[in-house]
Amino acid sequence: MRLALACAAAAAWVFAPAQAQTWPDKPIKLIISFAPGGVHDTLARVLQPKLTEALGQPIVIENRPGAGGNIAAEAVAKSAPDGTTFLVASEAIATNEYLYRGLTYDPYKDLAPVTKLADYPMAVIANPSVPANDMKELIALAKAKPGSLSYGSAGVGASGHLAGELLNSAEGIDIVHVPYKGGAPALADLVAGRIQVMFLSISLSAPQAKQGRIKVLALTGTSHSDKLPGVTTTAEQGFPDVQALLFSSLLAPAATPPAVIRRMNSEVVKALKTPEVAKRLEDLGAVPAPTSPEQFAAILKRDGELWGKLIREKNIRAD
Repeated sequence: MRLALACAAAAAWVFAPAQAQTWPDKPIKLIISFAPGGVHDTLARVLQPKLTEALGQPIVIENRPGAGGNIAAEAVAKSAPDGTTFLVASEAIATNEYLYRGLTYDPYKDLAPVTKLADYPMAVIANPSVPANDMKELIALAKAKPGSLSYGSAGVGASGHLAGELLNSAEGIDIVHVPYKGGAPALADLVAGRIQVMFLSISLSAPQAKQGRIKVLALTGTSHSDKLPGVTTTAEQGFPDVQALLFSSLLAPAATPPAVIRRMNSEVVKALKTPEVAKRLEDLGAVPAPTSPEQFAAILKRDGELWGKLIREKNIRAD
């Protein structure tokens, strides 16, 4: 019996590295949670040739948009854990279990974190007619006239919605949420003056700011952006609790062998550090944010707890 146990342990020790050496032996599919053309899809396509070269197998991209990313996430969660299927997801992967009833997968139990890919800090923007030029003035205005200001988002439960409710909760104000079917119509109404405020990605905010159609009050990340020179962060303006980031990430079915997760993590991290990929990310208004699988798991846990608490307190439902 002791000999059998020793042999089993030795076999397990040898098997894990062997998996990394023989994997992949089939094409690899990246299932994207959103439609073609968006930042998550663009990032996946930027990484595609790098990973194809590094792994020696074709990288196939498949877009499965809908339900806030749940359609793609469910497909990957229920896929064979053989290292041939991965999920490219947004920050919604940490919040959807709180926003949607009756999910048929558990994002924390049925998916294995591989790495965070990139952060997309948002900008707090306003119509030029709003008499506020920074966060302090916006909050003072909201306190002086409760319920008189409104902010738009791409829909209930979208990151711009949650960021607005985080601001309301942290500062005890009431800027009224107006949900839209997508970010474009919300931005159009902000430019037209029908709503006053939005939390929007830097890549979409910068062109509008350059044309003078909006003004930018702050950035919600931890660093400045060359696309919006001179704009400081919410933390620098004295509001450290009002931070929100969009992000792209990579996950696999939960039972995917650890050796495969490690190899994929290693190759993706290498690709993110190449000058070509870094330049494309900069063009997207993104910041490379590679992590270890363990670091990304901790980020998901932290974000889930933070946003889950807010979602419950505000009774936010996306379904």
